[in-house]
Amino acid sequence: MASVFTAQKARAAHLEAKGKGKDKGKRKADDMDADNEVQQPKQKRNKQRVLLLSSRGVTHRMRHLMNDLEVLLPHVKKDSKLDSKSQLHLLPEIADLNNCNNTLYFEARRHEDLYMWAAKTPNGPSIKLHVQNVHTMDELKMTGNCLKGSRGILSFDKAFDETEWGKLTREVFTHIFGVPPLARKAKPFIDHVLTFSILDNKIWFRNFQILEKDPLQPNGPSQTSLVEIGPRFVLTPIRIFEGAFGGATVYSNPEFVTPASARSLVRQNKGDRYRQRKDAQEETSKRKDLRKREENVLAVSKVFA
Repeated sequence: MASVFTAQKARAAHLEAKGKGKDKGKRKADDMDADNEVQQPKQKRNKQRVLLLSSRGVTHRMRHLMNDLEVLLPHVKKDSKLDSKSQLHLLPEIADLNNCNNTLYFEARRHEDLYMWAAKTPNGPSIKLHVQNVHTMDELKMTGNCLKGSRGILSFDKAFDETEWGKLTREVFTHIFGVPPLARKAKPFIDHVLTFSILDNKIWFRNFQILEKDPLQPNGPSQTSLVEIGPRFVLTPIRIFEGAFGGATVYSNPEFVTPASARSLVRQNKGDRYRQRKDAQEETSKRKDLRKREENVLAVSKVFA
């Protein structure tokens, strides 16, 4: 009996030692995996989604511009029009409901003035810009054509680095117009370039297609060139806010004149010209009356009466 118990104890000790060896090997493997995870950090995924919507009162050209931007940016989520132009604080909530962290809001005024809000939701910042010289794809009738849903290269002018508002605008535009590589509707191709240039304190937007061969010589040697597709428009920065659609003013453009004020000045100048013309007519009529009176006093009938 003593020998049997001794054999069982020896077998139990052997199994326990074997198990400890397995655990030790497993711990070494886990430590190696942990070291590999530390050495190879997980790549950060670019999760950018843009909410695109407008206010009431947009014209057909404004609506076509929004459709062109929706085609260019496959990570855009389009929503219905916002009824109230004064309750912009609702836009961050709408963006949150649509799982979007960027917002492009087009605000129409008097059925002729278009303003664009580019904002990071829900914490900001947000940029208000005046949109001018809008030309859509259908209106331009250009020969270029890119794949729908393809990603584009963003090209910014070096003038963006010269000012603080330019750096902030470039960062916001990079998040909004830069299509993530893993976007749901994005194609794994890059065939166009979105350019942003600053001239006369205005941002000029152009869209070019990348051609690797000459269209006139399809069988010839490869020759990279750019062909403009559209749309094109000009943005005038008005004000940059710290929050989303509100908050403290970070930048204000002192040279900006509202379109309503410009039209009022034009009407005022027309009114001044009309007033000057009427005053000149009155002076002419007065001179004619005075001349007639002098002729009547020196008339022959009165002198030799």
